[in-house]
Amino acid sequence: MSHVRKTTLALAAATVSGALLLSSCSTTDAGSADAAPADGKTQLSVSLFGTFGLDEAGLFDEYQKLNPNVTIKYESTQGENNYWPALQTKLAAGNGAADIQGIEVGRIADVVANQGDKWTDLSTTVAGEQVPNYLEWKSAAATTEDGKVLGMGTDIGPMGLCYRSDLLEQAGLPSDPAQIAARLGSWDDYVALGREFKAKAPAGAAWMDSAGGFYNAIVSTEEEIYYDASGELVWDTNPAVKEAFDTAASAAAEGLTAKLEQFEDPAWDTGFGSGSFATIACPAWMVGYIKGKAGDAGAGKWNVTSLPGGAGGNWGGAYLGIPASSKNKEEAAKLVKWLTDPEQQAKVFEVGGNFPSNTGAIELVTGATDEYFQGAPIGELFSKSAEAAPTQILGEEDAVVKSALVQALLSVETNGVSPADAWKGASGDLANQIG
Repeated sequence: MSHVRKTTLALAAATVSGALLLSSCSTTDAGSADAAPADGKTQLSVSLFGTFGLDEAGLFDEYQKLNPNVTIKYESTQGENNYWPALQTKLAAGNGAADIQGIEVGRIADVVANQGDKWTDLSTTVAGEQVPNYLEWKSAAATTEDGKVLGMGTDIGPMGLCYRSDLLEQAGLPSDPAQIAARLGSWDDYVALGREFKAKAPAGAAWMDSAGGFYNAIVSTEEEIYYDASGELVWDTNPAVKEAFDTAASAAAEGLTAKLEQFEDPAWDTGFGSGSFATIACPAWMVGYIKGKAGDAGAGKWNVTSLPGGAGGNWGGAYLGIPASSKNKEEAAKLVKWLTDPEQQAKVFEVGGNFPSNTGAIELVTGATDEYFQGAPIGELFSKSAEAAPTQILGEEDAVVKSALVQALLSVETNGVSPADAWKGASGDLANQIG
């Protein structure tokens, strides 16, 4: 258990993620969350966003076979930024929400601080048996001051650097993961290597996908980002945020990005297969996303190495919660507990790369490799990233701040806005939104 304990102590209390923007080829296997039970069975509705990997790993079908008295109606919304506002409307009305809803890590602080009456305290259900099995920060982030547990963790987002080895080779750069890691001692080295790539890049290929994604990767390695330990907003005075913004904006201004908006621009999705960018900072969950978008034609072209300097970072992750309005809390809690067991979290990682938050599951996946990524030791790589990640501070407005800064960086890329003006514009927008 030494490996797991080290992870527990060192791993970040997840950053607000680009998974806030996380979307994917959504699966919609369900109708309304209020549909009536069929054939006397208990019908559980599950509503998520993006790709949690649960359906992709066949877990809903498996659970129904193990529990023939239960039917599961599942739906997934394309983007979390569409999913969350719609869910808030249903929670406020006290009806229309599913029995089980996904909660993105960037929302959990707001849920804990302001929505305790809208969610079921899972510590009073069978799902509460999972709490001791989590990385300490993962369960703590979903626990209110009076001890209510409002979400059970699914995945976390330890970081790596995914890249197209064929594009690097065409530009005369090394493509072996160890060789690339040796060249990347810092984020400045990553930008410098990007300049080398640009000088000899294949036609139509940029060094990285987006300035916003690059920014997210940099701040994912920081302990204090938008809030300090006292709970005060410090995004505008934190030098780490400004330095990350300036570094990403400079890369955009140099023409090192493909000028794509992650999870929103269809050209970003197709770029994984078409080769419009050579590198992308990738949390573990991005591995499955790349496979889905690049398809069979991308197998053997993609690979993954560690972040510059071997830094640890965390970008993303989620929870499963049961709205207080659910009429099937007991059965829903049984499903949540089963879905977050080690065996199920390990299956999800095997299929889609979503890295577990259950310590038992982490032990199960440490030795995993991925043939699509040229046999890369993804279990070891993402485990090391998790171990090295700092303990990060979550805040209620993390999602709002990150979104504003990412949009500001997009304006640098696509509209030629100067980095200074982009920062000023984001500052004005945030002053209006959160003060």
